[in-house]
Amino acid sequence: MSSTEQQVHHRTVTVRGHEIFYREAGPADAPVLLLLHGFPTSSHMFRDLIPRLADRFRLVAPDHLGFGRSAAPSATDFDYTFAELAALTAEFTEALGLDRFALYIQDYGAPIGLRLALAHPERVTAIVTQNGNAYEEGLGADAWAPVLALIAERTPETEAPVRAIRSLDGIKWQYETGVPAEFRELLSPDAWHHDAALMARDGQDAVQLGLIADYGSNFALYPAFQEYFRTTEVPLLAVWGEGDEVFVPAGAKAFLRDLPDAEVHLLPTGHFALETHAPVISELIGDFLTRRAGVRP
Repeated sequence: MSSTEQQVHHRTVTVRGHEIFYREAGPADAPVLLLLHGFPTSSHMFRDLIPRLADRFRLVAPDHLGFGRSAAPSATDFDYTFAELAALTAEFTEALGLDRFALYIQDYGAPIGLRLALAHPERVTAIVTQNGNAYEEGLGADAWAPVLALIAERTPETEAPVRAIRSLDGIKWQYETGVPAEFRELLSPDAWHHDAALMARDGQDAVQLGLIADYGSNFALYPAFQEYFRTTEVPLLAVWGEGDEVFVPAGAKAFLRDLPDAEVHLLPTGHFALETHAPVISELIGDFLTRRAGVRP
């Protein structure tokens, strides 16, 4: 493979008239790993993972509409729901000609990716879930209390604590919480400052509050996601920061209920496990996809 193929390329494609930014690396004919980020970040979260796997995979990491460097139309110009983001992601894969791929899902990337899998199960070869939830027991009670209150009734009073989640302090909390002292110095402050700057752009308040208020639609699909696991027996690897207080370890273990052959690894880190454990996670992914999804070593 050429050195150019191993380098990370920063590209855009137009989907439904919206510019979608994505990072890509690896040979064009290699097995595809589609990387779907969570809140409040972007494909930036995969910056340390992509180069470690580009010798074996074609890695494609889009920024969801409204996030990162993708277009961010106002909430009046685009219906920011998880159903719409999933549909847009499907159209993104079609625009790039991706008809078979493994999924890496984290946080918001989980309901988006799993909706894509429900709509097109024949396209998904395997799933890597890194703190990407599909079970009620995976919801951390304290972290989710303000979100559940907003979902139940959207008022100025319920919006205020949720709005604080995307402040600099709120974002930093998501990066630092659950990370043991021995790994704290591996956390780059650039990560939360990067996210906070993008979250502070004009229009983001309405975009992000709307999406969080829609999260209840994902809970309604949890039974369908779980049925998908049982009926397809899709190979699944869970690599989970065990200190995550947003999506707690019980959510990782729950996959075993519907996929007894799932492989679950709890790592000594938090919600953004790649910030401290990208080398470990990349090795687990490479080994798993080689053994379970027929990818050549």
